[in-house]
Formats: sequence, structure tokens, C-alpha cells
Amino acid sequence: MISTLRRGLLVLLAALPLMANAVAAPSAHDLVQDTTNRMLADLAANKEKYKQDPNDFYAALNSIVGPVVDAEGISKSIMTVKYSRKATPQQMKTFEENFKKGLFQFYGNALLEYNNQGITVDPAKDESGDRTSVGMTVKGSNGAIYPVSYTLEKVGGEWKLRNVIINGINIGKLFRDQFADAMQRNGNDLDKTINGWAGEVAKAKQTAEQSTEKQTQ
Repeated sequence: MISTLRRGLLVLLAALPLMANAVAAPSAHDLVQDTTNRMLADLAANKEKYKQDPNDFYAALNSIVGPVVDAEGISKSIMTVKYSRKATPQQMKTFEENFKKGLFQFYGNALLEYNNQGITVDPAKDESGDRTSVGMTVKGSNGAIYPVSYTLEKVGGEWKLRNVIINGINIGKLFRDQFADAMQRNGNDLDKTINGWAGEVAKAKQTAEQSTEKQTQ
């Protein structure tokens, strides 16, 4: 009996680190809330410095937000199977990096204009599956209210960001359409489209801003 109890205790002790990791993995809701809090706290403390050098802000966003983004999954989604199956591992890696840079520039410039008008994360939804969404409400400087919805999926047992819908604009679809359009304009030159992605993100940002302005008029 004592031998059995001892073996049971050893098994329990061996499992504790795994249990701790399982407990430590945040819910999708908590992940969005914590990441938002950290991002806004960093922005509040360094805003003037970031305005002087936005690249510092993009680097900070990469450090805070980067780890919760499924860059690989989103990159393949933007390329679609039509193009991703033709891409080499190096091309995919380059596009992942360019995608993240573009994403942080897309959001970073808008965040630098944010003056604590108000950001509220909605109550948690059902997270029993491998895919869920977390809602957020953002108050603009003009008093307008913008709904935001983050789509998250479980990757390796952890929640990762897969898409964002801002005021009804599906950013994933916007980027996907932009990539397909760029491939056509570039004569299906994958390297040219990948290396010129920053310019495509700028166009996507302009499209999103114009769409938002029309909705608020």
C-alpha cells in the first residue's frame, strides 16, 4: 500500500509542471484583455517618443502583440492555397515577417492618434471549441463608436489571433483581396508581391479608412 501511494505521489509530482502550464494558458478573452492593457500602458508611457520614431512603436507592438498572432496561419490565408502552395519556405518566412511589419504599421499609426477615448473588451463568449471571437468597443476621437471583433483559434493548445473585423471591415479578406490584386498587377511574380507588401498594406489602410468614413457620415 505504501509503495502504491509513493508511486502515485511521484506521478502527481511529475505531472504538476504540465498542470501548471495548462492553468497558465490564458483564455482567449483574457489574452485579448491583457494584450490590450499592456499595449495601451506601453503607449501611454512612451507616446511622445513613438511619435518621434514610429519604428520604435512598431518594434514594441511586435514584442507585445507579435507572440499572440498566428503569423504563419494568417500569411497562408492571405496568399490562399493558389499561391502559398507555390511558395518556397523562405518566401513564406519572408512574407510572414513582412505581414507582421505591415500589420503593426496598419494599427500603429492609428494608435498613435489614440487619446484614451475609451476601449472596452466585451464579456467572454463560449470558448469550448478551437475557435472563438472576442469583441471590443473603441470610441473614436470624434465620439463615434467602432465595434471590433477578434477571431482566435487554438494553435498548439494556445489561443492565437487569426483575424480582425473593424467596424464591419474584415481585415483578413481585405489583405487577401489586396494580395490577389497585387499578384495580377505584378504578373504573378511572387517575390515582387512579397517584397512590395508594405505598399499594399498602405493601400489596404486607405481603403479601410475610406470605408469607415462613409459608414460614419
